[in-house]
Amino acid sequence: MPDKKKQDFNRKMVDILNYGALNLAMGIGYKTGLFDVMDTMDAPASVKQIADSANLNERYVSEWLGVMVTGQIVHIVSQASGETAYSLPAEHATCLTRRSGDANLGVYSQEIPLLTQCALEQVEKGFSSGDGVPFSCYPKFQSFMAELSNAKHEQVLVDKFLPGVDDGRLVCDLEKGIDVCDLGCGEGVALNLMARHFPKSDFIGIDTHEAAIETARTMAVEQGLKNVTYLIQDAARIEGNAEFQERFDYITAFDSIHDQTKPLDALKGVRYMLSCNGRFSMVDIDAGSDHAKNLNHPMGPFLYTVSLMHCMPVGLVDGGTGLGMMWGRQKAVQMLNRAGFEKVAVIEMEHDPFNVHYFANK
Repeated sequence: MPDKKKQDFNRKMVDILNYGALNLAMGIGYKTGLFDVMDTMDAPASVKQIADSANLNERYVSEWLGVMVTGQIVHIVSQASGETAYSLPAEHATCLTRRSGDANLGVYSQEIPLLTQCALEQVEKGFSSGDGVPFSCYPKFQSFMAELSNAKHEQVLVDKFLPGVDDGRLVCDLEKGIDVCDLGCGEGVALNLMARHFPKSDFIGIDTHEAAIETARTMAVEQGLKNVTYLIQDAARIEGNAEFQERFDYITAFDSIHDQTKPLDALKGVRYMLSCNGRFSMVDIDAGSDHAKNLNHPMGPFLYTVSLMHCMPVGLVDGGTGLGMMWGRQKAVQMLNRAGFEKVAVIEMEHDPFNVHYFANK
């Protein structure tokens, strides 16, 4: 029996090494557009045809195809002429290409390589020092994540998410005119979308990332939006600031609380900013707060690794809490309660199975 366990784990290790290599090569294939190019081809194609169509070097494409065929992502097809041809099966393309919309998993193959490039050495040092890794180490990763979240907002925010908040009452209020804040607004895509669709409401975005705020302001001006303002502001330092007291009827935080160095103070700031009947929507990764609760999570290792390489070390900067992405339902509800939200609804979303909506009233 011990020998069988050793053999089983040896096989698992081989799988890990192969899949880790596949992830890296698939991230390259996605970024260079190779999957999209192969998806558009009507018939199996040669290395040269694929490389020419993608405007890429043939030798590099050939080696990449070696990874893809041995990893069973791309199929080899023998031609009557004897030349080897390659095809991307349709069922694979629906998960790997930009046309796939919500079903696109190929885009996520870029995350681990990007995080390795940005912060591997700093994270390794953190194991000894306990120090965090500053936000400034992640420009490429932040740009990538902004692109992902922006695309998601454009697809679902106005048509699916907002109509489901408070049984549709929120949208009615937005149409009449209320004051709204987005905490950790980033480049402002979500806020600009809301401002454009609900011109009678006023919107304010807050974030500590100056470059993102400048982008948000520029985009708002280009779109001719007069009802949106962006501020460089730390949410954890809002409580007690009379300018923000009971100012907003609705506040959102999309995947931003777990990155805060002082998340409890940020949530206290949210409650401080809400009007007496104000509503708060916090959207964050759906997970359990203990490792044991995530044993069957379909993407547990991936999400914990992203958290280890980014979310947790960013949250540890300056002696921060370091919540991490996988802080989970139990800890999230507990922290919302500590911030003063007595009743918190935990709402699963059909259009976004990897996140959960924490909805609270003041």
